[in-house]
Amino acid sequence: MSAPKILVTGGAGFIGSHVCVALIAAGLRPVVMDTLVNSDPRSLQRVARITGVEPPLVRGDVRDAVALDRAFAEHGFDAVLHLAGLKAVGQSVSDPIGYYDVNVAGSLALVRAMERAGVRTLIFSSSATVYGSTQRSPIRESAPYAAVNPYGRTKVMVERLLADLARADGRWGIACLRFFNPIGAHESGLLGELPHGPPDNLLPYVSQVAAGERCHVVVHGDDYETPDGTGVRDYVHVMDVAEGHVAALRHATTHRGLLTVNLGTGRGASVLEVISAFERASGRTVAWRVGPRRPGDAPAYWADVQHARDRLGWHARRGLDQMCADSWRWQLGNPRGFDDPDPALPAGFVSAST
Repeated sequence: MSAPKILVTGGAGFIGSHVCVALIAAGLRPVVMDTLVNSDPRSLQRVARITGVEPPLVRGDVRDAVALDRAFAEHGFDAVLHLAGLKAVGQSVSDPIGYYDVNVAGSLALVRAMERAGVRTLIFSSSATVYGSTQRSPIRESAPYAAVNPYGRTKVMVERLLADLARADGRWGIACLRFFNPIGAHESGLLGELPHGPPDNLLPYVSQVAAGERCHVVVHGDDYETPDGTGVRDYVHVMDVAEGHVAALRHATTHRGLLTVNLGTGRGASVLEVISAFERASGRTVAWRVGPRRPGDAPAYWADVQHARDRLGWHARRGLDQMCADSWRWQLGNPRGFDDPDPALPAGFVSAST
């Protein structure tokens, strides 16, 4: 029998491309559907260099029922990993209609297409933003919804839709993955995060400061009730997140109903701890200055990860030092992202396909 074929929406993006690597390493066949609005098709060529397999690309929008039906008919998918969507918190505040349209209407159109095709195994990439900023850490999956921005609320709405679907139709196997702060890059240096404009997230900004592309990191507040006064977050390696998707797919393939799990390390790291770890990884000094707190930021925020261990047999295997080292390797080899020639593979690197 041929390997199962998996539709990966948003599969050319930062997390999606790493998920494709993990799927291929697990003996599965990803097919990517992506608008390429916030991604680059050359990421899939990099996937091929790592694994020996380039995932086919269907350029299309998950809101497009015709394109979805055509893709399901042509490829005969066994399951779907749904990562496509808009994800910038600030942009969601200024354009809530756009976010609800892409994230919520897109998910509904995808589920309808799955129903028409008779495919009822779905992994949904959700987010810890569904918890809001007032929860007590470590945060369990049973914590109430408290999203504070339109982006987070779109994730809540899709989770509720999928919960209602699982209750109404016992043929579905669904997993919602609430991941915390994915950072890092593939260890090969061929895949990593490629921000469009100034980075919204901490580690790409730190990386660009270390590379001399930006002057300094702004630390938003140093007077929180944390060990060094700076905000604490649960940073998780993007390849651990990718492998969590594979573990969830295995579970949803053999178990009906809905499973919701956190993907994190279960430990928090402060902003200054991340900067120090990056300095160790890069051998560079990372300049930083203290700025005002940002409204809505929580002092400390990390996951309870026991449920993922118990139900998926998954745990994060890579620590903060590796997250920083892999990010720095990506930054050094790809200062202009995919516009740079493919960097040389690290000595001793073994591809996922061997």
